[in-house]
Amino acid sequence: MTEAEQAIGTPDAGKAEGGAGTSAAGSGEAAAGRGKRRVGVLLAVAALAYLIDLTSKLAVVAKLEHHAPVEVIGTWLQFEVIRNRGAAFGFGEAMTIVFTVIAVGVIVVIARLARKLHSLPWAIALGLLLGGAFGNLTDRIFRAPGDFQGAVVDFIAPSHFAVFNLADSAIVCGGFLIVILSFRGLDPDGTVHKD
Repeated sequence: MTEAEQAIGTPDAGKAEGGAGTSAAGSGEAAAGRGKRRVGVLLAVAALAYLIDLTSKLAVVAKLEHHAPVEVIGTWLQFEVIRNRGAAFGFGEAMTIVFTVIAVGVIVVIARLARKLHSLPWAIALGLLLGGAFGNLTDRIFRAPGDFQGAVVDFIAPSHFAVFNLADSAIVCGGFLIVILSFRGLDPDGTVHKD
């Protein structure tokens, strides 16, 4: 290569390197943008699930507690207020404090996962889990007897099934979605792996 060609090639090489650097910076910004959007989705889903659960519990306690069950679809589905000190669907009533600790643990794990969250389906799933966990944790903290041992308000009473609430439903739906995403090989950071 002649000196003239080298002189001409050098600026182009510099531009190429600069272009690569600019491209890398741009892709880094795009990745950060994707992460922020997914965390926003997680928080929005969690807030919606939490508010729906909280509103429903306040309404049924005010209107239905200490009253006869209300038939929604005959005897197949009723609204009946039950104070549950156990886990979802009434299991483990003697372990209230354990379930409170588990709920706090779930919230901490989701907060850690949120830092590398780039997948929209994972954001929705984790948002449902987070909203449901906060919904029932609110009952544990603020409802009698208090001290993180409060009874959760359940009111959806299908025939021949345990009574539950909307927070329980959000947790189950979020967990089911996570199982599906895991089987499909989709990770929270948006990558797909094959075993």
